Amino acid sequence: MTDRQPFIFDTDPGQDDAVAILFALGAREQIDLLALTTVAGNVPVSYTTRNARVICDWAGRQDVPVYAGSDRPLLRPLVTAEEVHGKTGLDGVEIHDPVTPQQDGHAVDFIIDTLRAAAPASVTLCPVGPLTNIALALAKAPDIVAGIKEIVLMGGTYFEAGNITPAAEFNIYVDPHAAEIVLGAGVPITMLPLDVTHKACITGSRIDKLRSLPNRAGKLVADILTSYARFDTQKFGLEGGPLHDPCVVAYLIKPELFKGRQVNVQVETASALTLGATVVDWWGTTGLPANVNWITEIDAEGFYAQLTDSLATLP
Repeated sequence: MTDRQPFIFDTDPGQDDAVAILFALGAREQIDLLALTTVAGNVPVSYTTRNARVICDWAGRQDVPVYAGSDRPLLRPLVTAEEVHGKTGLDGVEIHDPVTPQQDGHAVDFIIDTLRAAAPASVTLCPVGPLTNIALALAKAPDIVAGIKEIVLMGGTYFEAGNITPAAEFNIYVDPHAAEIVLGAGVPITMLPLDVTHKACITGSRIDKLRSLPNRAGKLVADILTSYARFDTQKFGLEGGPLHDPCVVAYLIKPELFKGRQVNVQVETASALTLGATVVDWWGTTGLPANVNWITEIDAEGFYAQLTDSLATLP
């Protein structure tokens, strides 16, 4: 990819979000990060916003705008994941009082204003938390679809089963009604679900390569991943914890690392048993038109090499 791709990163940091943000900040020659917009998810939005600012400080990128967004899902009470990410959302590292400022205004308004001012089909939205901000922007200003090139998101599960309930992945479960709005927006969508992120495992040797980088970012990410991997390794019995959100950044930079299929995806919003389930029409049995590029395969070695190379460019 030769042209720098403008994108908005919508996030709920979160340990794997932190790695994804640092990944994106290190890949500034390939991607143009317009802003970080925060949402309640892994931890409440006051924490996710502060964490986003801290992460920009770590990268020496106080110039990146950070906008606080939705503090709760559209219709449901907020469900968080402190048991995975810790009370602050960034277990495993020391948190300081951030220098990177929080911008005035709401994340949803920033998204709307940016897309309205953008050239047609030019800005990629990258939500890696609950889809509340994106859904609110689409509902409030349907005309913004003209500015969207693609939505590349981390969320959902089909072949891999759920990680918050037996049927649902966390991001979609937290705000299934928002996911329903986004999937019905009529714009190109790529989803990186648990089906692929569970193939991007954090092994000891991969952490060692990050820790050996001669900069602060490598050691920070190694510490974060050492804390983060412990929970998922125990829960899922994998060789290491799956690294979810950075897959979105890798897809932006090197989509050839991934393989998937154009399918129809719907979200369950009514059933108490399967709330937040992503129903993937893998074999085209419904005849409904495809609305998602559903990713299932990853070159994990290539992914971790790209992550390591990008982090190496940071302070």
